[in-house]
Amino acid sequence: MTRALSLAHLTLLELPPPEFISVAAQAGFDAVGLRLIAVTETTAGYALMDDPQMLRDTLRALKQTGLRVNDIEFVRLTPAFDPQKLIGFLQTGAELGAKYIVTAPYDPDLGRLADNLAGFADLAAGFGLKPVLEFFPWTNVPDFQTALQIVQASGASNIGVLVDTLHFDRSGSLLSDLAATDPALLPFIHLCDAPVHPPYTQEALLHTARGARLIAGQGAIALRDILAQLPQDIAIAVEVPLEHRAGLSAQAVAQAIFDHTQAYLRT
Repeated sequence: MTRALSLAHLTLLELPPPEFISVAAQAGFDAVGLRLIAVTETTAGYALMDDPQMLRDTLRALKQTGLRVNDIEFVRLTPAFDPQKLIGFLQTGAELGAKYIVTAPYDPDLGRLADNLAGFADLAAGFGLKPVLEFFPWTNVPDFQTALQIVQASGASNIGVLVDTLHFDRSGSLLSDLAATDPALLPFIHLCDAPVHPPYTQEALLHTARGARLIAGQGAIALRDILAQLPQDIAIAVEVPLEHRAGLSAQAVAQAIFDHTQAYLRT
C-alpha cells in the first residue's frame, strides 16, 4: 500500500515553490510544505506574500499537479514576536490552501512564549490555519515534553506539536510521553533518519538538521519505535536534506526519497 506523503521544502530548498511542486508531484508525493520565511540569512525563503507573480505561478503549479500544501513555515516565536506583522503570510497560506504553520521557540521566557503562541493561534484560526510547535535540541524548548507543556500552557485548542524524528532522537525525548499524548495534538510528523552517536555538539546538531539527514531506514534512529507510538494514520512529511547527492538532479533525489520511504513504510 502506498502511503500519502508530503515533501518538506528543506529537502530541496534550492527550488522555488512552482518548480518544487512539480518535482514533488512527478516523484509521487501528494503534498508539499513550503518555506515562505527564511530560517537563516544564508538559506532560502520564498516570500510569496511579497511576490504576486511567484504566488500565481505556485497556485498554477498546485492546480496542474493536484498537489496540496500541508504546511507553511517558518515562524520564529521571539521575545519581540508580533503576530500582526504576519497577516500577509497568513493570507497567503490561506490562499495556498495550507493546513498548518510550523512555529519555532526562540524565547527564554516560556510563559511569554506560550502566550504568544496562543495569540498567534487565535489569529491564524481566522485564516483556517493551525500552528504546530516544533522543538529543537539547541533551543530552550529542547524536547517533546517541554513543547507539549508549552502547548498545554497556551490554553489554545488549535495548536499541535510537530515531532521531527531527528529532533526526537537527539533530544532524548521519551517514547512513553509520545504514547500518552492526545493524538489530536499530533497532526503530522517530519520523518527522516540519521546516524546515532551521542553526545552531540550544537554545531553537529545544526549541521545534521539543516543539511545532512538520511532517508528512513538508512540510519540508526529507532523510527519504528517512534512510529509505533503515533496514530496509524498520522500524516507524514518527509524532510531529508541530503549532504551528498552524488550529482543527482533534484528530480532524481525526490524520486529516491519517495521510493525508499514508501518501501520502508511497507515493511
